[in-house]
Amino acid sequence: MHKDHRSECVINRTVEIFGDQWSLLVIRDIIFMNRRHFRKLLTESVEGIASNILADRLQRLVHHGIILKSQDASHKQKAIYSLTERGIELLPLLMEMVAWGHKCLPASRLRGLAQVLEEGGPKLRAEFMSELRKTHLPKSGAKKKIRSRTKSTRISAMQKFQAAYETELARR
Repeated sequence: MHKDHRSECVINRTVEIFGDQWSLLVIRDIIFMNRRHFRKLLTESVEGIASNILADRLQRLVHHGIILKSQDASHKQKAIYSLTERGIELLPLLMEMVAWGHKCLPASRLRGLAQVLEEGGPKLRAEFMSELRKTHLPKSGAKKKIRSRTKSTRISAMQKFQAAYETELARR
């Protein structure tokens, strides 16, 4: 019998998917910065991922059902990457990693995201997960709802995260 995994431990199986140095950073950029095209993921990543590594990680994340790759309706030659429900469910994990890093890695200079997460609490997390579902899941009917919300003065959870992240990056 062929063994596909080192063990059946869920932590091991999760590490097998996300344990490299790039996969969670790609997911971070899709979730928090709404970077959904290969070129944006490649050129706007702070860490400077190589194109062959990015292509491999995107393919791996598609294979594991974390993201979907589809044709971008606005441009025939572009693909757009969308989170699946499994990918959206990684948000709490990433938020806990940010909180842990804020607490245990005091030398880290990107603190705005941790502050927004701390101030927003579970309510902000739930709101952000809902926004991600509307943006990424094709049958949610989200586009109309998001457009109508953007006309209001209310700042979405995604806008809060993006503003905090971009502010911290600008300070570098």
